[in-house]
Amino acid sequence: MVDYHAANQSYQYGPSSAGNGAGGGGSMGDYMAQEDDWDRDLLLDPAWEKQQRKTFTAWCNSHLRKAGTQIENIDEDFRDGLKLMLLLEVISGERLPKPERGKMRVHKINNVNKALDFIASKGVKLVSIGAEEIVDGNAKMTLGMIWTIILRFAIQDISVEETSAKEGLLLWCQRKTAPYKNVNVQNFHISWKDGLAFNALIHRHRPELIEYDKLRKDDPVTNLNNAFEVAEKYLDIPKMLDAEDIVNTARPDEKAIMTYVSSFYHAFSGAQKAETAANRICKVLAVNQENEHLMEDYEKLASDLLEWIRRTIPWLEDRVPQKTIQEMQQKLEDFRDYRRVHKPPKVQEKCQLEINFNTLQTKLRLSNRPAFMPSEGKMVSDINNGWQHLEQAEKGYEEWLLNEIRRLERLDHLAEKFRQKASIHEAWTDGLWGSLHLIASLPPPGKEAMLKHRDYETATLSDIKALIRKHEAFESDLAAHQDRVEQIAAIAQELNELDYYDSHNVNTRCQKICDQWDALGSLTHSRREALEKTEKQLEAIDQLHLEYAKRAAPFNNWMESAMEDLQDMFIVHTIEEIEGLISAHDQFKSTLPDADREREAILAIHKEAQRIAESNHIKLSGSNPYTTVTPQIINSKWEKVQQLVPKRDHALLEEQSKQQSNEHLRRQFASQANVVGPWIQTKMEEIGRISIEMNGTLEDQLSHLKQYERSIVDYKPNLDLLEQQHQLIQEALIFDNKHTNYTMEHIRVGWEQLLTTIARTINEVENQILTRDAKGISQEQMQEFRASFNHFDKDHGGALGPEEFKACLISLGYDVENDRQGEAEFNRIMSLVDPNHSGLVTFQAFIDFMSRETTDTDTADQVIASFKVLAGDKNFITAEELRRELPPDQAEYCIARMAPYQGPDAVPGALDYKSFSTALYGESDL
Repeated sequence: MVDYHAANQSYQYGPSSAGNGAGGGGSMGDYMAQEDDWDRDLLLDPAWEKQQRKTFTAWCNSHLRKAGTQIENIDEDFRDGLKLMLLLEVISGERLPKPERGKMRVHKINNVNKALDFIASKGVKLVSIGAEEIVDGNAKMTLGMIWTIILRFAIQDISVEETSAKEGLLLWCQRKTAPYKNVNVQNFHISWKDGLAFNALIHRHRPELIEYDKLRKDDPVTNLNNAFEVAEKYLDIPKMLDAEDIVNTARPDEKAIMTYVSSFYHAFSGAQKAETAANRICKVLAVNQENEHLMEDYEKLASDLLEWIRRTIPWLEDRVPQKTIQEMQQKLEDFRDYRRVHKPPKVQEKCQLEINFNTLQTKLRLSNRPAFMPSEGKMVSDINNGWQHLEQAEKGYEEWLLNEIRRLERLDHLAEKFRQKASIHEAWTDGLWGSLHLIASLPPPGKEAMLKHRDYETATLSDIKALIRKHEAFESDLAAHQDRVEQIAAIAQELNELDYYDSHNVNTRCQKICDQWDALGSLTHSRREALEKTEKQLEAIDQLHLEYAKRAAPFNNWMESAMEDLQDMFIVHTIEEIEGLISAHDQFKSTLPDADREREAILAIHKEAQRIAESNHIKLSGSNPYTTVTPQIINSKWEKVQQLVPKRDHALLEEQSKQQSNEHLRRQFASQANVVGPWIQTKMEEIGRISIEMNGTLEDQLSHLKQYERSIVDYKPNLDLLEQQHQLIQEALIFDNKHTNYTMEHIRVGWEQLLTTIARTINEVENQILTRDAKGISQEQMQEFRASFNHFDKDHGGALGPEEFKACLISLGYDVENDRQGEAEFNRIMSLVDPNHSGLVTFQAFIDFMSRETTDTDTADQVIASFKVLAGDKNFITAEELRRELPPDQAEYCIARMAPYQGPDAVPGALDYKSFSTALYGESDL
């Protein structure tokens, strides 16, 4: 006999219960419409009353026959209350008060009242149903009463996946008929008209009784008769309706169908245990499948990130210098693209990887699974080590690029200066400059040829004296060029020390100049000795020519040096440097009046010599015999100096404007950086305080943190503005900034740390929510755990040391004092909360431990027991049984991973579900 014992809930039953059936898990008043609905149903469609009479009569007889009786007319046979009391005794298994056997109306009313009182004692509140109506044979009230009994004793206790009564019965039908074509159970009327749903229920539980593939949707009468006959013959379910009752009605009566279907449910209730077992297995397998997907995703993301780091580090460690500034600036631009475009997504991937890893470990702990160990070399610590190596290489690479650009700028400047000075010297040596014109009558073009000429061998006394003086003037000219030669050698030496790429040609040219200079010195010395040996001075020396030559030569050299300086390139990096150059230039300009007076004095000497010669009728041989620096040359070079001065003024003013612009860029960047930098530092400190001092529910904390995160992300335009200003600074080749201690690198690193820290804090709270929901921990418990943890976290570091953790356990009532037993218990607990022996216990580990202490989870033994139910108490299970009881994807998941069963009772195709279940929980290899 089916157990119809009532639950202890209080429900209301009455004629209104014949409405639209039951609802899940509330008052049975939710199952029925109002009383006038019952009347309207009967008035609107008499066919429904006929179906209810037939169905309710068959249902009552299915129970009354157990007591050896039955009813013929549901209106009449319950009027005396005797069979009504008998029906209640049969379906409840309880004894009712002794009935009264009299035939009088009062006896019948008393019997019916006893039955109604019994119904009310089962938590049913009867509304508008009185004994008088039943005794009077009121069909409406009688059908309403029977429907109330059916709901209470046949449908109310049905429970499927947290739904009950009508919804539970409907869900059970949907689950059982889901695999069958042409069956879509959505209600208890239209969905059953073609008869396929009845046949599907039977076939699902007893496939040998129904040949389902031979049924046709367009033949509902055959389908219904087949299901009703099979159910009556093999399942002991009486035929409660005729096929024509259902087919010939536009909308079959819902109560009749529910009554009929509930008989199928109770007939197959034994199969419900298998379904429950299958659900447990599905749940466990779904968790395992999800965890495997998360592991695969972690492995792929970690591999991709490590591969990117592996490819990027050699590029950052490449220190092969380029030959030109343009090539090095291209390298710098590539590095900027890397910082702006390529690295930020990888920072996010690294952060997401850590979040995914922590979430996966939390889910594994919550599902009582072993911790996830990534493949060798793919641990979070391995990725962090690789990332640190990357950032070290990155920092050194940027510093190297900037140093190389400075070095190449310096090299270009020095090389140009070297070429300019060398060209001037070579021109002088070849006779294009200087004192070659002292011996203009001689054909050889250079200084060496002049010094090697033996003109003194055939010279007269006056010529010898003239040659001596000419040689003295030449030596003076030679000494004046000594500084330039030393400068050329010093520049060449510096180019070698700075590893200039064209050092070979520079050295060759410098060596040639030095060799020529040494030769000139040697030849000069030799010629002086020769002239001194034949020294006979001329009687009259034109002192004026000599004085002119002596004063014109240094003045000429001064003008050449001035032109050289005025045309010299300059490189400055600060406003102070350019102001220093401007000051020096102003000082140079202040000497020009004195220089002009010197020029006029020298020209006056030349004019005086000409006046004396003319006054004494002396015919001069031409130019000044002591120098090639003519008044025309002096005037020409003086004019050149006058032209170069304003050009130099313009160049210096342009550079001053540029440096002022650079200073503006420095101040602009510093102003923004001095705001953004402290803001980031403040936010980092606030996040540290928030993670320790969070109050309210975890959802409130999570909402607050996400709102806080959005406020941080909203600050990003300030960082973008700073990046734009930094871009302008780098394009202007500005390398230092005295107005701020913050560099763009500091700002970027701080920003990345800020985003990573808030993301990690949010992930910790999300994991706490996962732990709370999975373990059933209340908000008050979570707050109590947090308060205990924070109380003993004295340094507010977010983790407890061993002694702090022990004190916390003692405060929670754990016996971990310093005796041997307490120490062993403490070591056991520490192995759970600190498996890596780091010496610290995080709040998440503390929550996991406390949740394990207070809640229960699925175990391998429970899963084994569930598989045994599906296997019909066998020690193995077959693929066919798995496919029948589990969803397709999870059935195939089990079949692919279960090993063949090797026991003595094995049959072909037998699978070992015990080893598979233990492997799910890490007790053996899957």
